[in-house]
Amino acid sequence: MPTTPDHDVLVVGAGFSGIGVSIALQRAGFDDHVLLEEGHDVGGTWYWNRYPGVAVDIPSFSYQFSFERRTDWSRVYAPGAELADYARHCADKYDVRRHVRFGRRVTAATFEERAQRWRVLTDDGAETTARFLIAATGVLTQPKLPDIPGVEAFAGTTIHTARWDQAADLRGKRVGIIGTGASAVQVIPAIAPEVARLTVFQRTPIWCLPKPDAALPGPLRATMQLLPFGDLGVRLASQAFVEATFPLPAHFGGVIPLGRAAERLGRWYLEREVRDPDVRDKLTPQYALGCKRPSFHNSYLQTFNRDNVALETAPITRITKRGVSVQGNRHALDVLILATGFKVFERGNMPPFTVTGRDGLDLETFWSQNRFQAYEGASVPGFPNLFTMLGPYAYNGASYFNLIETQSRHIVRCLTAARRRDAAIVEVTEEANDRFFRDMLARRGRQIFFQDSCARANSYYFDAHGDVPFRPSPSLEVDWRSRRFDLDDYRFAAA
Repeated sequence: MPTTPDHDVLVVGAGFSGIGVSIALQRAGFDDHVLLEEGHDVGGTWYWNRYPGVAVDIPSFSYQFSFERRTDWSRVYAPGAELADYARHCADKYDVRRHVRFGRRVTAATFEERAQRWRVLTDDGAETTARFLIAATGVLTQPKLPDIPGVEAFAGTTIHTARWDQAADLRGKRVGIIGTGASAVQVIPAIAPEVARLTVFQRTPIWCLPKPDAALPGPLRATMQLLPFGDLGVRLASQAFVEATFPLPAHFGGVIPLGRAAERLGRWYLEREVRDPDVRDKLTPQYALGCKRPSFHNSYLQTFNRDNVALETAPITRITKRGVSVQGNRHALDVLILATGFKVFERGNMPPFTVTGRDGLDLETFWSQNRFQAYEGASVPGFPNLFTMLGPYAYNGASYFNLIETQSRHIVRCLTAARRRDAAIVEVTEEANDRFFRDMLARRGRQIFFQDSCARANSYYFDAHGDVPFRPSPSLEVDWRSRRFDLDDYRFAAA
């Protein structure tokens, strides 16, 4: 017999994904839901990432909910503190906080078939049960440490960008930073003026393009508020820009040659910004633009013109108590910054807790044996009543808020159908999952990721199987499918 769970729905995570799906659940009448959050406030990525220079990498007018459009951003690309404030604003306005239990890190979730519910364990030893489980954990929260000998031996101050020490004083210090990805591109120009010396350890250069950023003066913000649909017009223009800078060139690289045009812009920008030809050569990527996410910044490349900044491209041999050793050289350091990114398509991060489905099936083992796959990025056969906000082939590279709203719509459609049919079990069929996965793989031939030069990119886009589990679709298609997918692709079973 089914056992009554503690809640109808349990959501793991109170970042923007958790906030968004909580709002969608409330609007659909699923008020009996709880969010378990490891941190002590909402915000997710913007709660954990507080390093100097942190900011959004797409225009702020796209990085927000469509139903809660903000016009008072200070810049076109908002700084991290404003995004954290926006998360708190949304949680307060839409009454999300009363559903959140802070300081609760989920360690395991197990589906109990006889009870037809999920049992969720947290690091404090507590246990919570729910009929449905939604994994709303993002990918930009779990730090990835470099696989370098001696990384724990450094006797100075070690800081990962995702766990920045707000008390750290870098003034007058010898600082080394490992990594030149998106976080490093923001940190390096922010700290270079205050440190005595900054050594940047680069394995793979990143494409850096000029950022169309600017402060938004008060009169402009007031105009957007006063004009009928003024904020909507700006959002539509922003959405078109975002679509043209990632989803279209990434997924239609063989049809729309935007990537090649952007690469020419990147080479021109590098030539203009960096004076030393040797440094410029080291900063020039040897892979096509698009193999990994390019960065947008207006002072990153210029920073390498500074006398107190050095670019080191020799492979690191080990980290010692006093610094970093590379082939033929040693760099004495006071502070070591690890800008080595996050666990993305890796074991232990999707999601960052153990998930056990029907008949003891482990989710990571399933993906390891069968490749990353999930129907519409939301459901996996063998895992009843489980939904993911950021599953394989959910995200197409546009705004995460597009993802949040489309995935929330998909999930709520399933839960509403279950309520209407008095069903205790909702599970995607293997046939539907296989059909969707075949469709995703069939489209990869036109994607930009699978050109030969991408083998030199060291891109986190690629998983252990050599796949890129991004949805190869424009945003309009993703939106349409979230509204129109066939509910018969799911099996609904009564209690």
